Amino acid sequence: QVQLVESGGGLVQPGGSLRLSCAASGTVLSINHKGWYRQAPGKQRELVAAMTSSGSTNYADSVKGRFTISRDNAKKTVYLQMNSLKPEDTAVYYCNADLTFFSAGYYITNDYWGQGTQVTVSS
Repeated sequence: QVQLVESGGGLVQPGGSLRLSCAASGTVLSINHKGWYRQAPGKQRELVAAMTSSGSTNYADSVKGRFTISRDNAKKTVYLQMNSLKPEDTAVYYCNADLTFFSAGYYITNDYWGQGTQVTVSS
């Protein structure tokens, strides 16, 4: 079974840092990371950061200069380094990617979301 597994969330004080990880598990042939999203209580899910296959990055205005997306292709993992965290960054963070795997004689590509990891910024 292929899936995305996130880790790295937690409780941090304002001004602190966290690094989130999103790894593909299972027999994944290829991964196309599409971005990190977050959803705060009572709000819609929003795109936080994205990286294209060529390495171009895109950030929400609210996190520019504070968050950095990166990836390790060999590990099929994408990271979100979050610095200078603010209380308004509190949310559940999700990663999103297309995963390609081989099943029953076919190459299959599906859209996957991670289970979410809670980030709480509070003093």
